[in-house]
Amino acid sequence: MIEPDSRIENGYLKYAEWCYSPNYDERPSGTQPSLIVIHSISLPPGDFGGVDIRRLFTNQLDVNAHPFYQQLRGLKVSTHFLIDRLGCITQFVSCLNRAWHAGESNWRGEANCNNYSIGIELEGTESDGFEAEQYISLRAICQSLVVSYPIEACVGHSHIALPLGRKQDPGIGFNWSELSAVQNIDLPI
Repeated sequence: MIEPDSRIENGYLKYAEWCYSPNYDERPSGTQPSLIVIHSISLPPGDFGGVDIRRLFTNQLDVNAHPFYQQLRGLKVSTHFLIDRLGCITQFVSCLNRAWHAGESNWRGEANCNNYSIGIELEGTESDGFEAEQYISLRAICQSLVVSYPIEACVGHSHIALPLGRKQDPGIGFNWSELSAVQNIDLPI
């Protein structure tokens, strides 16, 4: 779990574990993050605590290790942050760069949310709830992002994915009211 007073310095959350992902590029010139996108992930689906999420984000996933992984063959995807079930945070991409997490997307009429968003993955599924430790870490990250960047809103992947309905995460188990304490941010509740 991270310290509630953690800060972001030069695009990196001070207390996050760092794990480099090659799946990123530069944001468009002059673009700063203004949106937080919450996702949920588990690999294999419904299993928690393994290393395969990290392997996916670092292009090291053995697609022959599980039948579900065949559909992930060749996928180049990343996120800025991952919060595991214990609330531990791993950062894969600097907040100054564009992580490849949102896919085809639109928020308030602006396409390609990767250009202007920060992606946060919660270890979990679209149908289950999340742990109290995850919400503590998520609130701390969101507050740090709001202090560091011109963040306007926090939404789920389901709110921005095109076509709408294509993605369901973070899912029905996510409690949006857990983020109501984050100052100066719009939530989809």
